[in-house]
Amino acid sequence: MQKRILVTGGAGNVGSALIEKLIQNENNFVVIVDDLSTGFRSKLPKEHADRWHFIKCNVNDLQDIGQVMISHKFDYVFHFAAVVGVQRTQGNPVSVLKDIEGIKNVLNLSKNSSIKRVFFSSSSEVYGEPVVLPQHENTTPLNSRVPYAVVKNVGESFCKSYKQEFGLDYTIFRFFNTYGPNQSTDFVVAKFLASALKGEEITIYGDGSQTRTFTYVDDTITTCLNCLYENKVVNDVINIGNDKLYTVLELAQVIIALTKSKSKIIHLSPLADGDMTRRQPDNSKMKEILGRELLPLEKGIELMINDKRFLNAIGL
Repeated sequence: MQKRILVTGGAGNVGSALIEKLIQNENNFVVIVDDLSTGFRSKLPKEHADRWHFIKCNVNDLQDIGQVMISHKFDYVFHFAAVVGVQRTQGNPVSVLKDIEGIKNVLNLSKNSSIKRVFFSSSSEVYGEPVVLPQHENTTPLNSRVPYAVVKNVGESFCKSYKQEFGLDYTIFRFFNTYGPNQSTDFVVAKFLASALKGEEITIYGDGSQTRTFTYVDDTITTCLNCLYENKVVNDVINIGNDKLYTVLELAQVIIALTKSKSKIIHLSPLADGDMTRRQPDNSKMKEILGRELLPLEKGIELMINDKRFLNAIGL
């Protein structure tokens, strides 16, 4: 039987990669919604046109998203639409807070409907500045300082509350840094890689000692799809991220080495807020679902270097 799936924010990095995999299955039909404020039409699928349909839509507008959800009898919803990017979310805090309306709209339209489960895109930002590493799903400190993190915490609470009150099943994905060929240069791996390939300066906020982990998009999407197809992480939370730590400076150095670039590293003033010094998930749930180790950073960057989609996007 055909599954009808809604993906909000489907013209973004993770959403578009998810859709690419979903439509490879002939039993899936995907409706993609995105207001294109941070997503791009160029990231929409190039194949299987009979298995997907795009609608420009603002999920924060109840009438807009209501028309879509009421006219389609969806089985599953992946709610990935959000204002993203550290600088963008810091510069537009009110727009970030408006995303709470989108979460409420999706859940209100999903309850008491044909929808079996809502998959919510949360973030490592919910951990705030970590108290302990690695960060485990059951030890959320709720010390978030920025609106983006607060909105993701609120979204998680809404999911849990709608399950309790209306019986609506959910899965919460806490995404750590996911990179891949569809990532825009607003984000660190794509930004550094584009600069290195063009021989331009690579700029780092602060001294670059901030630690991060980097997850290749295929590992992220395979985990999400296994949760769907194998009925995993129902009414629960899962960290989606690599556990191998790099400083931001080390990331720049790895990229320069792999590209054999002559780019120089330039240090800028630290960001005023929202740039957490440490981030590392406990990804034992993810590894169990994948059944294997995650792709090393060097391998993922090599895949991006050789991917025409990324090279075209940065004008090479």
